[in-house]
Amino acid sequence: MLAGLLGAPSDAAARSCEPVKNPYPNTRYEDVDLTRIRAARVSCRSARRVAKGAHFKALGLTPPPDGIRRFSWKGWKVIGDLRGSSDSYLATKGRKRVRWRF
Repeated sequence: MLAGLLGAPSDAAARSCEPVKNPYPNTRYEDVDLTRIRAARVSCRSARRVAKGAHFKALGLTPPPDGIRRFSWKGWKVIGDLRGSSDSYLATKGRKRVRWRF
């Protein structure tokens, strides 16, 4: 179900952005980057800011039993798939889309 949502057709116009390197220094997540940042209808600068800010909030939330995290951050609706070896996130705000991997 989530795979269909995370693979939306609007991704064809998405651009790849530079990863956020080591966003959590001196923590147990040190040297783990936010990667595969993709931006649709938003600049890479904004996409990296959304990924970093929303992900920071996500780390403070209790993991849900089904492995799908849903929350909002500064008007963005965020959904994260915590199942598997890496976490995949999608943030939406109107037609704007930002996705990343942790």
